[in-house]
Amino acid sequence: MSASNPAGDDTQSARQNFNRRLLDFLGASPTPFHAVANMASRLQEAGFTRLVEQDLWQLERGQGYFTVRNGSSLIAWVQGASPLQENGLRMVGSHTDSPCLMVKPQPELITKGYFRLGVEVYGGALLNPWYDRDLSLAGRIVYRNSNGQLTQRLVDFRSPVAVIPSLAIHLDRQANEGRTINAQTDIPPVLFQCGDGRSEDFRTLLASRFLDTETDAKVLDYELYFYDTQPPAMIGLFEDFIASARLDNLLSCFVGLESLLAADGNETAMLICNDHEEVGSASACGAQGPMLASVLERLIPDDQERVRVIGRSLLVSADNAHGVHPNYVSRHDENHGPLLNQGPAIKINARQRYATSSVTAALFRNFAHELDVPVQSFVARTDMGCGSTIGPITATEIGVPTLDVGVPTFAMHSVRELAGVADAHYLHRILGYFYNHSGSLQVSEADI
Repeated sequence: MSASNPAGDDTQSARQNFNRRLLDFLGASPTPFHAVANMASRLQEAGFTRLVEQDLWQLERGQGYFTVRNGSSLIAWVQGASPLQENGLRMVGSHTDSPCLMVKPQPELITKGYFRLGVEVYGGALLNPWYDRDLSLAGRIVYRNSNGQLTQRLVDFRSPVAVIPSLAIHLDRQANEGRTINAQTDIPPVLFQCGDGRSEDFRTLLASRFLDTETDAKVLDYELYFYDTQPPAMIGLFEDFIASARLDNLLSCFVGLESLLAADGNETAMLICNDHEEVGSASACGAQGPMLASVLERLIPDDQERVRVIGRSLLVSADNAHGVHPNYVSRHDENHGPLLNQGPAIKINARQRYATSSVTAALFRNFAHELDVPVQSFVARTDMGCGSTIGPITATEIGVPTLDVGVPTFAMHSVRELAGVADAHYLHRILGYFYNHSGSLQVSEADI
């Protein structure tokens, strides 16, 4: 927590330092488990207290707290000095998961002496970019130690341990004219050639790599994900862009975290980072689950008071937007194609795939106006569908006024996505101002 507001600093140096921290965070967070562990570490370093859901909570004004569920979802907040009944909660929501390839429980596939792993596609992944990449594996394992105790551990092979080789053009002359991918048969990554006494049991391989110092330890289960080992980078002839895996939506998690750490403690500011958004959010730690509601019940135990506070609050659902692609301009509405490096986009949808209303959009636009930060609008073509976010789900579950915003992005759901170097910092400045904005978040009827 900070008494100043570094989010308001718009110098070139501030932006560069911010982006360097963003790249470090993206590179160190190959899975939701690692992302949450890294956020938790930053919060504890900043003086936030970790609360365990099973314990009794004693909350004090002016203090920072956070809680974690399943190791993959996190809610953090600053208990502000101002009365919640008057000024409500300032909330930012995002998600920790990204589309990827998840290892199956019995994954071993051996064909012509090649050891491969069966994978399941997590979320709406673009599959073609996964070919010919240097892939590694990371996630969580659960094992039984020599004393019979069950322990969980975060693991990361770090080095390239697998690849999905493309089929040569000579064997598929139509590859450049509309090749389709069978997720069951075409994408199991190749890890090694069998023989020379190499184990062909995946759990044994995991134990030998990560539990070699623990005698008789046995891996019982895991949640492991392949990821591209190419590190995040600022690219382009003039470094206009950020290229990385998991920009959707770890970029927003990082922006929200940095903004919360800059909160001055006057207002109650909250960051919600849910898992499982890419597969529907219906889980105990997803946005459709009870995690946020249970935290709010403990923060505001009285039912009537909690309803009053939620009605005076605002949730900014931060999730990347589709930037207008210069090679596919026709895929965008001609008046609503956000450009990279021109500011975050407010996302609007008549079918409530986004939760933005004119009131919540006006509040966000006004925050940006106060900072002289550019803001854009995103609306999908009327004849095309669009994705959704935790925004409508959270608004439905707890009734908080909500809007959806996001940094314009290319190649969303690819193994490597692209964003502008200015936009994350623009969003950080607005969210920092929002967290520290004193007074009511209400818009009177006379002003509408």
